[in-house]
Amino acid sequence: MTEWMNNHLLTFLVFAPALWGMLILCFPERHAPLAKLLAIFGASGLFFISAARLLTVPPEGSMGLVFSEHMPWFSVMGLPVDYALSIDGLNLWLVMLTTFLAPLTMLGTYRSVTQRAGTFLALFLILESGMLGALMAGDLLFFYLFWEAMLIPMYFMIGVWGGEERKYAATKFFLYTLAGSLLWLVALLYLATQAGTFSPEIMAATALGLPFSVQCTLFLAFALAFAIKVPLFPLHTWLPDAHVQAPTAGSVILAGVLLKLGSYGFIRFAIPMFPEAMRHYAKPMALLSVIAIIYGALVAMVQRDIKKLVAYSSVSHMGFVMLGLASMTVIGTQGAMLQMLSHGVSTGALFLLVGMLYDRAHTRMIADFGGLATKMPVFTTFFLIVTLSSIGLPLTNGFVGEFLILNGTYISGFDWGRVLACLATLGVLLGAVYMLWMVKRVFWGPENLDEDSGTHHVHSDLSVREIAVMVPIVVLIFWMGLHPRSFLTASEQPVANLLKAAKAPEPRVKTMPLMVLTHPDPDAPVAPATPATHGGLLAPAGEGVRK
Repeated sequence: MTEWMNNHLLTFLVFAPALWGMLILCFPERHAPLAKLLAIFGASGLFFISAARLLTVPPEGSMGLVFSEHMPWFSVMGLPVDYALSIDGLNLWLVMLTTFLAPLTMLGTYRSVTQRAGTFLALFLILESGMLGALMAGDLLFFYLFWEAMLIPMYFMIGVWGGEERKYAATKFFLYTLAGSLLWLVALLYLATQAGTFSPEIMAATALGLPFSVQCTLFLAFALAFAIKVPLFPLHTWLPDAHVQAPTAGSVILAGVLLKLGSYGFIRFAIPMFPEAMRHYAKPMALLSVIAIIYGALVAMVQRDIKKLVAYSSVSHMGFVMLGLASMTVIGTQGAMLQMLSHGVSTGALFLLVGMLYDRAHTRMIADFGGLATKMPVFTTFFLIVTLSSIGLPLTNGFVGEFLILNGTYISGFDWGRVLACLATLGVLLGAVYMLWMVKRVFWGPENLDEDSGTHHVHSDLSVREIAVMVPIVVLIFWMGLHPRSFLTASEQPVANLLKAAKAPEPRVKTMPLMVLTHPDPDAPVAPATPATHGGLLAPAGEGVRK
């Protein structure tokens, strides 16, 4: 624990956006420009406060609990529910990603929402509170409440401000998520009654004493809810509809943060609470992940709508995240953590750029474009950089995460690791195919001379406001690609502890050829591999963090 504890910083970060959103909700429609400015100002302030307070705290040697708030709250069925919020190495960068994307999304879509803009932005800020609450929740019922609360603003954002089939997409999104959550709630209540509390640590200890068949049943209930949110094949069908019909801001935050809560649920709750069941179901999870990687890429190749293509790319990229978790190696799990951040940045940026193009051309069909590079050179430059990061070009953020995941899967102690790692590499190849093919047709293909084409309606390049949105994203893309240690160090020790407690199988390789990724001083001596590193390429416990 540190001196920063119990100063209510986390409470402020969680509830300030919702309170600010309720204030904006009071503005009449005629004051929409003022409401937009206030929303951007509030979200930007939250980011700067979170960056100033969370990123400047000297990390503890174990990079364990850095911020925490905890107090008794209420009881349900005689079980105590605690008001518990915390930030450690597992959720630090996801919290920062949320506060980073929120103001950029509002600024990037400033002119996109023209009707009831104040209400839309209020819902957006309430959604931000829900996401931050779920990421920081340290009590399982508290986490569940935030998990369900996120459904409401997202449902209305899609259902009211979405495309022509918005009601269908919003309902499908709501029903899919709710169905999985209700089964999860049953399992949650059962385990809580056995443990006498909703504390994850006590529930995990209780779960270990249950029969293996019961552990597997409970794990599947947890995994179903989290897999739907990821989404993992074949539970992914709600995602393309939601992305295509959602307004640009909804698509950005859905891809950037909401999907990550599914994989975060596995890391924070499912794996530590049911380690034996996780080892038992690691192979089916890995198989579904590889199917998602290849299937998402193949379906993306045949899409005519740019936004739908990016949506299916999310299915493929999140498949990599789940494969890294299924490998149960430090390097694979660390890769999954980094890939979650990379996907949030790159795919969020792609949805922003597609929205900027749609605002000008009023179409997203690939066939309606061609020759855009001559009309929008600045836009083309940004789009190409983000595309290269999405396909995992070395020196960009997408490369490091995928490389670590494939490496971790290949050296995994499971006998299926090498085969599935080799199959998953097809996703990298196919990702380059569908993204670069789309870029070639839209930007350098034959210009569509039809008066109703998208190219014909484009008369301006990116504005100063839109460039200001893209510049920090591009900086982050290269920062993550060139200096991944900045984002890996925080989660290194918590991940190693997690997998050690889960008794993950020993990997095939015990060398650490890429210590440079996490070791802060290249001249410092490198310690030999230990069982705690689980064969990863990362530093051993305690290494890589300055004392």
